[in-house]
Amino acid sequence: MLNPDLTDEQLRASIAHELLTARDRTGGLTDCLDDNELTTQHSTLMSPLVWDLAHIVNQEELWLLRNVGGRESMYPQIDPLYDAFEHPRSERPSLPLLAPAEARAYGHEVRGRVLDLLDGVRLTGAPLLEAGFAFGLIAQHEQQHDETMLITHQLRAGAAVLTAPAPPPAPGDVLPAEVVIAAGPFTMGTDTEPWALDNERPAHQVDLPAFAIDTVPVSNADYLRFVEDGGYEQPSWWSPQGWEHRMAAQLSAPLFWTHEDGQWLRRRFGRTEDLPPQEPVLHVTWYEADAYARWAGRRLPTEAEWEKAARYDPATGRSRRFPWGDAAPTEQHANLGQRHLQPAPVGSYPEGASPHGVRQLIGDVWEWTASDFTPYPGFRAWPYREYSEVFFPAPGEAAPYKVLRGGSFAVAPVACRGTFRNWDYPIRRQIFAGFRTARDAGSGA
Repeated sequence: MLNPDLTDEQLRASIAHELLTARDRTGGLTDCLDDNELTTQHSTLMSPLVWDLAHIVNQEELWLLRNVGGRESMYPQIDPLYDAFEHPRSERPSLPLLAPAEARAYGHEVRGRVLDLLDGVRLTGAPLLEAGFAFGLIAQHEQQHDETMLITHQLRAGAAVLTAPAPPPAPGDVLPAEVVIAAGPFTMGTDTEPWALDNERPAHQVDLPAFAIDTVPVSNADYLRFVEDGGYEQPSWWSPQGWEHRMAAQLSAPLFWTHEDGQWLRRRFGRTEDLPPQEPVLHVTWYEADAYARWAGRRLPTEAEWEKAARYDPATGRSRRFPWGDAAPTEQHANLGQRHLQPAPVGSYPEGASPHGVRQLIGDVWEWTASDFTPYPGFRAWPYREYSEVFFPAPGEAAPYKVLRGGSFAVAPVACRGTFRNWDYPIRRQIFAGFRTARDAGSGA
């Protein structure tokens, strides 16, 4: 995560570190599989991994070598193959994609030229170069695709190929079930985060009534009570659209859960294991999260409520970069960067708590919110429309996407902050998504 107060030399070193960290992770996710596995489409929801491998490089070439460096396209004939908007995922396996060895060679060639460019380019003056924004854009883009590739690993059949240590146990201190956030305004979004993306901007004031929010995400044990209480059989807990989807998709438990011989199990990256009761629930749709919240007599927090709980410091009246402050995340603050291949138990990372004492707002699981994905007041698409604007609803139309906040164990620190906004269809559950619940707290809170 970029420190906004770096010297020029430190900024260049930080950029190089983020680019190399992302590429090392990409290699770890692809070098562990043979060419057949890389070219197979493991799920119709996902691209073949070899497409992601070359798409990452093609975007790096486009933004850094062409837009920043002013160079001609290295291989113009492949540009259309890796345009995410020209070819939907269902078409990508049939395209004449670069073979794995060719994609890796392309990546090596582009990265070498990019590091040479980084040595000499001025990181100020032009908007794309201010604080190295274009380089940060590419580091975030690659890490976002690394998370996508990790999702593909979870969906693929076959033996496990990824390993990582388990997260440490939670400290075991007694926590309140919820925290009340007092009514009042706070600053949402950002004008100062150097590598913030367009949908995080601009900073603006939001005045909220008092609300209460769960201290920790909903756990597997919590969610299991909903399952075993017949939550999937009771249409009264579901919205009409949610019940329609639950019936059509025949949902009966979170994705990757199975019930065998009276025991609940879950599959995780090629391994089947007992369901860990204290981990945050994972792989649920927005509709499932909404139904659970109704069953619990609560609701999902709005996006603004989530951000106020995560960033607002009542002692100073300002909004922090992260729940714990402005410093970049460390291993003591949050479970990020694929350091572990699973969420940490609920109640973990007390050093990462918000000023109100809310834990695990960053890392572990993406958290569904009640909010539609729409632009902030004063939004300006930059540096390209396709990052955010094309996903907003057209005037007069219902919003197709719901907002997720906070990041997961698969999110890199460079692509995660208190203002970062993610979005997806409410039916999606292959993503590393969970949730926490909220309630109105009344004017006297």
